[in-house]
Amino acid sequence: MVKTVIVNVVSTANLQQKLDLHELEQFKEILHDTKTYRGRVAYFKIPTMEGKVSIFASGKMISVGTKSEPQARKELKLAARFLVEKGYAKPIGLSFRTQNMVITADFRKSLDLEKLSETARAIYEPEQFPGAIVRYEKPYRTSILVFASGKVVIAGLKSSTQIEPTMEKLKELIESNQ
Repeated sequence: MVKTVIVNVVSTANLQQKLDLHELEQFKEILHDTKTYRGRVAYFKIPTMEGKVSIFASGKMISVGTKSEPQARKELKLAARFLVEKGYAKPIGLSFRTQNMVITADFRKSLDLEKLSETARAIYEPEQFPGAIVRYEKPYRTSILVFASGKVVIAGLKSSTQIEPTMEKLKELIESNQ
């Protein structure tokens, strides 16, 4: 069995209200970088958080840097609660959506990327990038970087329930090309 590790979850939520990001600059938990995105985003981060939450003037929020969907939701709730407690947002029931997950895995064996690229229609141009790029539309739309060392990086999944089916398909591909 190949062990997978979730290394990043990107989730979103919407406060459904406009925010004045300049007013939030007074709080040490908020970084409002006026140079990035022309000042249209602020970042919420406290020491207990695994990732950080980007807060946009539109009220949309993006959690990045967490290692699980529940943790991403928790951090989005934490940011929303902070804004409500400070009087900068009205309470609202948030709905969450996982936009992307990045997963790593290691097959613990060397892989023949030339053969993989010939039979699996993977993109492999070693002069430009040391890994093969495999794209799936089914069972889920995802991009997978496969390295000769046997390590892989999977991006594009929208739920942890999608990891196992994607890994099964990838295992079949790798086993049939060795």
